Amino acid sequence: MKQEMSEPVTEGAVSGESIGNTPNDVCPEYGCARALAEGRHGDPFSWLGMHLVGSDKPSLVVRAVLPGATKVDVLDKKTGKKVTSLTAVSGAEPLFVGKMPRRVKPFPYLLQVSYPAAQHTVSDPYSFSSLLNDDDTYLFNEGRQQQAWHFLGANWHEVDGEQGIQFCVWAPNAQSVSVVADFNCWDKRRHSMRKHPASGIWGIFIPGLVGLEHYKFAIQTAGGGWHEKADPYARSMEPPPYNASIVPPRDQWQWRDSKWMKRRAQTAWHQAPVSIYEVHLGSWRRKGDDGRDYISYQDAVSHLIPYVKELGFTHVEFMPLSEFPFDGSWGYQPVGMYAPTYRFGDAAGLKMMIDAFHQEGIGVILDWVPAHFPKDPHGLGNFDGTCLYEHQDPQRGSHPDWDTLIYNYGRKEVQSFLLSNACYWLQEFHIDGLRLDAVSSMLYLDYSRKAGEWSPNQFGGRENLEAIELLQELNTRLYASFPGIMMIAEESTAWGGVSRAVSAGGLGFGFKWNMGWMHDTLCYIGRDPVYRSFHHHEMTFSMVYAYTEQFILSLSHDEVVHGKRALLEKIPGDDWQKFATLRAYYGFMWAHPGKKLLFMGNEFAQRREWQHDYSLDWHLLQYAPHQQMKQWVTDLNHAYTELPALWQRDMEGNGFAWLDCTDTGSSVLAFCRFDAKGRPVVVVCNFTPAVREGYRIGLPQGGHYRERLNSDSHFYGGADVGNNGTIVSEYQPWQGMKHSAVITLPPLATLYFTLQEN
Repeated sequence: MKQEMSEPVTEGAVSGESIGNTPNDVCPEYGCARALAEGRHGDPFSWLGMHLVGSDKPSLVVRAVLPGATKVDVLDKKTGKKVTSLTAVSGAEPLFVGKMPRRVKPFPYLLQVSYPAAQHTVSDPYSFSSLLNDDDTYLFNEGRQQQAWHFLGANWHEVDGEQGIQFCVWAPNAQSVSVVADFNCWDKRRHSMRKHPASGIWGIFIPGLVGLEHYKFAIQTAGGGWHEKADPYARSMEPPPYNASIVPPRDQWQWRDSKWMKRRAQTAWHQAPVSIYEVHLGSWRRKGDDGRDYISYQDAVSHLIPYVKELGFTHVEFMPLSEFPFDGSWGYQPVGMYAPTYRFGDAAGLKMMIDAFHQEGIGVILDWVPAHFPKDPHGLGNFDGTCLYEHQDPQRGSHPDWDTLIYNYGRKEVQSFLLSNACYWLQEFHIDGLRLDAVSSMLYLDYSRKAGEWSPNQFGGRENLEAIELLQELNTRLYASFPGIMMIAEESTAWGGVSRAVSAGGLGFGFKWNMGWMHDTLCYIGRDPVYRSFHHHEMTFSMVYAYTEQFILSLSHDEVVHGKRALLEKIPGDDWQKFATLRAYYGFMWAHPGKKLLFMGNEFAQRREWQHDYSLDWHLLQYAPHQQMKQWVTDLNHAYTELPALWQRDMEGNGFAWLDCTDTGSSVLAFCRFDAKGRPVVVVCNFTPAVREGYRIGLPQGGHYRERLNSDSHFYGGADVGNNGTIVSEYQPWQGMKHSAVITLPPLATLYFTLQEN
């Protein structure tokens, strides 16, 4: 309850015309009263609620704006007795005012409000003091706030024994701001907010709410016009077309993943197996009679988790799950950065799904989009009538490719918004890593711009220095605050040091998608085998730069849309060649240094391009080639996690050795991977349809080698050309090794050999 007056005791000494018969020491002058009554007063808390007025004979006055009320009484909250009645102000009728007889000390009170069809007894929102903390707002304005969602948006509080919601929004250039919602008939006059000039934040505590109410902020711009905006910090949002924010429920999820979280904190992922299954939850599987309905988070627990576990992936990566208005953006044009999308359930459902993944030992990575946001009218654009979240300069505030807006990375409050949002997903949802989309577009001022469409930085360069500083600060803080997470960059240029430590001049990410490897190798397998010998470097060039970053080899959703064709259909030849080549390619990928990522559907060789509005073609699994491809990926994952040589030294040059990278005529690649103890895995790939018998390969050690995997096995749809499960070394130097063996190399196949220990 408000104990300190918002204005001096001389408040009654107002100038101007009084309204009706109400004396000036009770009612403000005409313009002020009308502004209060219409919800456009920039400082409503200085007038509404209980105040001490008058200098000679101080007395208490209560003022309230209650549209539609016919009678308003003030009750003593402790006794329930009526103290006085308020009078409607003529000319500003929603405004009610009244003096407290013989009272000069503020006291807790209630308002008994009569309407034509009902009577309600309520607490007055204007009787509560601000709940904002100076330290919180200071950090917010300094760009160093990591938990802004705890005080911005809609947050539950208990004040003087009353439960309610504190609504807060940053809108420093607004003339006035109101909460409009289900509970006030979307009337901007009822809950005008208090501005904190130092921080630019507006707030109001509204008691008596129960949760799940729909709301927005009605914002009066400097020009006097009004628009309604969704809450940037909303934890839940209504679907289009209304796009309202939703007050979160009070429920707290009880996590059961402590074992996973403890293990995660102790894991150095660059020295651990990481095999990621990328999922667009809206199209992984659909349900309903017409197959058009989204699955829920509970459906994912029942079906997706067992499937990922069966396949042997260590992690799942979800394309964006924060709220977005346009399905066709796949979530990469988000509006509700703090709101899990309505499409699959609520926040509790998402937490339940992540918890279930963790209990099965599977990590969860989330695509996170700080690179741009859409222009939808309920979103962040022109939020308070000015370029608040977006950069004011269109050369830096607008994306020509996507017709979207770009955050003002140099603005401190925007930095706090993004930093807090990243922390929100990691803290509240136990997300194990964030993959940042379109990092290149953040780093370069001339990204997708022609000459004359961009301006250089202060040093004459094309680097976006503010975005670089933000990314460095983000990675530094997140790694310090959340042990064991992974920060991943989709960065498609040769920018140096993406995954280098900030202290060493890098951006500080843990991993970078290897877009060069993806592009080169997909070009290679897309060529007819007769021409592959002329493009051998496309399969070997990646090792030239393999240790410049900590890479993830990614075959993502971007490679199977917009006319690029499905992976299987990129490959020339008949079905035998297509399936055999794709199996050989996956075998090469899983053995190549770098972590792995495969987009859904590619594990069973979906034939058509991915379409976000339709389920994957699960019916293909009734056919042997697709089922066998799925089994091949499963066995690759299990071999990968069981053989430390394939992941333990991804970033160490002595963890890899070419046996032969120059056999262009045969289109054969042979190399070794080594674990920390020097134990090898020998890998040989044949990218032509010819069987190569009597093919000699070097071996790093003498002994018996098990043919651990053969993509030409009949289990995977091959012809069973191979080495009967074992090869034996000879003491004959070859390919730089002291030992060697003669093997049979199947057509369009990859072989893994492991040394059998005595």
